[in-house]
Amino acid sequence: MGEQSELVRELRTDSGLGQDRAHSARMYDYYLGGKSNYIVDRQAAEELVTLFPAIAVAARANRAYMHRAGRFLARQGVRQFVDVGIGMPAMPNLHEVVQSLVPDATVVYVDNDPIVLVYADELGNGTPEGAIRCVEADVRQPNELLAAVERTGCIDFDQPVALSLHALLDFIPDELHPHQIVGQLLGWLAPNSYLSLTHCTGDFSPDAWRAVVDAYGHRGVPVRARTKDEVRRFFHELDLVDPGLTVAHRWRPAPESGPMVPDKRVALYAAVARESTAL
Repeated sequence: MGEQSELVRELRTDSGLGQDRAHSARMYDYYLGGKSNYIVDRQAAEELVTLFPAIAVAARANRAYMHRAGRFLARQGVRQFVDVGIGMPAMPNLHEVVQSLVPDATVVYVDNDPIVLVYADELGNGTPEGAIRCVEADVRQPNELLAAVERTGCIDFDQPVALSLHALLDFIPDELHPHQIVGQLLGWLAPNSYLSLTHCTGDFSPDAWRAVVDAYGHRGVPVRARTKDEVRRFFHELDLVDPGLTVAHRWRPAPESGPMVPDKRVALYAAVARESTAL
């Protein structure tokens, strides 16, 4: 993490981090009950709560799914993880989940937001056997992103990789061709690699989600809530792992998860899929 610490120190001298306006990653942190947020984020988050009262439930479901998917992938023998759009650190982070099962796992976190990278020191160092790195890159430039990941020396793209795109593609509008972006990312991956993805949907509460999308848009943040069919297209030519594409809290729930909440309160599709042959 030494190189990343230098980046963090450099970023902390930058007065243009946008701490005077609401930020989606800090709002997400607030929904999770975190402390890495400001009053402007809390105010914006509470505004969205009035439009979709279960938005914090959706955030927690997304995080819980990430933990379950990470454990599943580690148990499949995956040793390399690339997590794009990491948000604010919140224990347990992905590397803590997978390295608890596979101590020599390597995890590369990727984000394009300097605010998120400022907090990257809180990720810690991981296990002595494994490695974690942070990379500044933009998913809208997928080839450049994975080239930056490769330069860390932690990921061998000739071996299977687990690629995580959690609550990320929601912020990529159609005109930027998100399905093509995912296809380009997958083109770097070896056979038997995996894609883990979550995406918000308006399928269950269309009026509420139109209002949420509009509220984000008024703050200059484009959000696209996609249908199940639109989300399924991200897994084109991949083999979906059972139970396939489903609402996040229904993907392999843990015994301690407790009673199921209604799907409309989670409003988030999730799936893991395997790349069995090269694209």
